[in-house]
Amino acid sequence: MTSSTPNPPVANPSTPLPYNYVVIEGPIGVGKTSLTRRLAEAYSGELVLEQAEENPFLERFYRQPKTAALPAQLYFLFQRSRQLQALRQNSLFKPLRLADYLLEKDRLFARVTLDDEEYSLYEQVYERLALDAPRPDLVVYLQAPVDVLQERIARRGIRYEQSMERDYLQKLVDAYAQFFHHYDSSPLLIVNVAEIDFIDNPAHFEQLRAEVARPRRGRHYFNPYKAD
Repeated sequence: MTSSTPNPPVANPSTPLPYNYVVIEGPIGVGKTSLTRRLAEAYSGELVLEQAEENPFLERFYRQPKTAALPAQLYFLFQRSRQLQALRQNSLFKPLRLADYLLEKDRLFARVTLDDEEYSLYEQVYERLALDAPRPDLVVYLQAPVDVLQERIARRGIRYEQSMERDYLQKLVDAYAQFFHHYDSSPLLIVNVAEIDFIDNPAHFEQLRAEVARPRRGRHYFNPYKAD
């Protein structure tokens, strides 16, 4: 539930974020990795990034989703679980960490991409891993409609992403919306980024950075304005 209390004073970039672990999430093309990198640079934080380019099954998945979905998804599951277990083991040092994924998103993608039998097998593997991922102090969920995502995917020009079907993107957008409708494990900031360019426009990034820097509890929404 969104708090009705007045917003606290905005922090500036020279002041540390009031969090140790921040996760930026959202569907493909929404800009989560770019925002994670920019925030890490602004606050001298440690990056925890997906390494999609290391997944040997991903390009095949975009070409032949029915045959490559399961190995692609299992590869991501093992990769993400290793990263986050290492993160938990090193948590005593408590630096600022910024990640571009939640572990829970692995199940979200699995449900969209796998058939029922494959998903059942995936769930058995997931449960046997006995994952204990650290809980974020803040999750920032970036939203944008499919048309915007398609334009941004085309602009960034990753070759194997160009064959991504609109229907697949729409399923992901819907799955993310459903997931975060029920999400209450951490404070949540939901941001509509359809009309802003926080990658190339410093004023847009500053708006978003200032919102992320506010201490929060519960669920909050932010619709940035198009600053010049």
